[in-house]
Amino acid sequence: MNLEVHRPEGVRLQKVLASAGVGSRRKCEVLIERGLVKVNGQVVDQLGVRVDPHDVVIEVKGERVCVDDGALTIVLNKPKGVVSSMQDEQGRPDLQRYVKDYDARLFHVGRLDAETTGVLLLTNDGDLANRLAHPTHGVSKTYVAKVSGQVPKTIGTTLRAGVDLDDGPVRVAACHVLDVAKDHSLVEVVLHEGRNRIVRRMFDKVGHPVEELVRTQFGPISLGTLVPGAVRELDRQELGTLMSAAGL
Repeated sequence: MNLEVHRPEGVRLQKVLASAGVGSRRKCEVLIERGLVKVNGQVVDQLGVRVDPHDVVIEVKGERVCVDDGALTIVLNKPKGVVSSMQDEQGRPDLQRYVKDYDARLFHVGRLDAETTGVLLLTNDGDLANRLAHPTHGVSKTYVAKVSGQVPKTIGTTLRAGVDLDDGPVRVAACHVLDVAKDHSLVEVVLHEGRNRIVRRMFDKVGHPVEELVRTQFGPISLGTLVPGAVRELDRQELGTLMSAAGL
């Protein structure tokens, strides 16, 4: 145990973990005793340690735990026709209607073009938003595209090798053909960047224009059963996992 993390005036570590939604107080004590909890990078395996929850980084099983009561991140299943703007100057449907019930000032993480549906994150944490959006942190984004025509068996090899676009090459981290019909195909791709309309431009380049596109996952946050136009708040465990993915 690193005594530097101990603050006699602080809050017991197991209470901090329980309040963050990790589990019951007893479950959190077991996690500590098993050496599965780190504070500021140091394993804490003894009970009784007190910490300042606002001045430490806590990890459980390698995943960061969010202990900030004011942190708020929501996931929206963005419907088709909605622009990724909090207030659109042209009067088009925007994101404002989906955040009106929240007191926090939320802003979107990256963008989806108007015709693309699926996972869009909104947060009041500027540092988290910047890291998730910046390509250097390589947070993965998963899309399912309905494209015209029957894609060849070699499409995965082609996209993983890279396709040259006007603003530079793009390559996918993974590619899976989900279905091939007479007039169209379903293809799932995973990318680590988010340039403007990059998935659509990539498939245009290989001769299979996108007919429909949905982002099913952003980092560890998936669409799940969220219907178009619905939002839900990330719990603290999800938020901690997202922060870990962003390198925080």
